[in-house]
Amino acid sequence: MNSDVIVLRDLRKLIVVGDKVLIRSAEDNNKTNSGLYLPPGVSEKEKVQSGYIIKAGPGYPIPPLVDEEEPWKEKKESMRYIPLQAKEGDLAIFLRREVIEIEYEKEKLLIVPQSAILLLIREDFLGF
Repeated sequence: MNSDVIVLRDLRKLIVVGDKVLIRSAEDNNKTNSGLYLPPGVSEKEKVQSGYIIKAGPGYPIPPLVDEEEPWKEKKESMRYIPLQAKEGDLAIFLRREVIEIEYEKEKLLIVPQSAILLLIREDFLGF
């Protein structure tokens, strides 16, 4: 249990930029349904993959508002963003060819742009 807390604490150090999401792979494709182990690289041929979003970037950057009526005022440069649809905890199904794999704290994580996500499954969605 302590190792889980340490992993979560260490993931807080990671800052996802722009329209990207950080995903922990949900699939363990090295074993078939009948119990046979597959060699490494077989799952890399799949076109889609799934995983849980553990961090999401702020979204698509948009330019700051321009206030030309009062040019003498001191301007604060604050970035604004269009938020992403993907949220932490969502199960994402995404295109594998867009994935950037990284290893952090001996764990394989995936960086995926929002445009590569095909479907989101959100458990707490109350629409139905």
